Amino acid sequence: MSRSVRTRPEGSGQALSEAYDTALLDLDGVVYAGGNAIAHAVESLATARKGGMRLAYVTNNALRTPDTVAGHLTELGIPTGAEDVITSAQAVARLISEQVPQGARVLVIGGEGLRVALRERGLVPVESADDDPAAVVQGFGGPDLPWGRFAEASYAVARGVPWFASNTDLTIPSGRGIAPGNGAAVEVVRIATGAEPQVAGKPLPPMHRETILRTAAQRPLVVGDRLDTDIEGAFNGEVDSLLVLTGVTDGAQLLAAPPQHRPTYVDADLRGMLGGQPDVVETGEGGFRCGGWTATAGADRLELDGEGEALDGLRALCAAAWTAAGEGVCELDGEKALARLGL
Repeated sequence: MSRSVRTRPEGSGQALSEAYDTALLDLDGVVYAGGNAIAHAVESLATARKGGMRLAYVTNNALRTPDTVAGHLTELGIPTGAEDVITSAQAVARLISEQVPQGARVLVIGGEGLRVALRERGLVPVESADDDPAAVVQGFGGPDLPWGRFAEASYAVARGVPWFASNTDLTIPSGRGIAPGNGAAVEVVRIATGAEPQVAGKPLPPMHRETILRTAAQRPLVVGDRLDTDIEGAFNGEVDSLLVLTGVTDGAQLLAAPPQHRPTYVDADLRGMLGGQPDVVETGEGGFRCGGWTATAGADRLELDGEGEALDGLRALCAAAWTAAGEGVCELDGEKALARLGL
């Protein structure tokens, strides 16, 4: 199916929590960072839920079980059941179960979240390449995952055992900064074997399928902080998305986003779910206006005039950059314009 290229963030006269029936929320960088709730997250989610929006938490982090994630969210003041949590471990376990016999052994390189998800699908987790596994699955194992686990995966994959990965996020946000993610660990095995895994997590279809199967969402809104997982996943699933600027994506990355990484809406944090979104209007002079700001694409740079809310300026700049780039990546210098917005 062909899709038109997004050239500006969209507006909404209706609160997003009313326009969509289900929020498919990423966790790290959206709801919490380093285990602590991000500012305004708890109150915003409570208000959205009270208004009738279903909240589902969709994470590429395969380390923790849905029960553990739900318990953590509840402790933060966000009442959550295990059925409200969808993980890449669940998505990859379903993918494996469709390709190996019931009761097959699966070599696990990762944490308890993977083991629980495999058992849910009738598969048997094992620890060694010598346990005759029918598949190898790799997921985020946390900072204490022993180096020898990568060797164990490499031995099995080199023998021709099918290799699966929960996700390939190269980084993961933490309370101390950005840390290596499961994608970095997958690269270790890839280098050792030359093989390519089947990947289930965002932005790929198995994760979106798992999410829709478990939530039965009719009008979902993907809410995330990463362009290459959350926003691209929404693009691949042909659903709308809200990018929040509380995680890894900054203004420069947003301006340079190719079509599959351009969100439907942009806001500072989860408070953006509770209201409408301002329109970005073409001025007719090659510029785009949002709020009190007007942005244009010059010969070699993005230009910004006006005053007002910084986010309105960013939205206008996105329109100028994305329109100039078309289906490519904007190469115009937007540093000065972003600095004016404090972004």
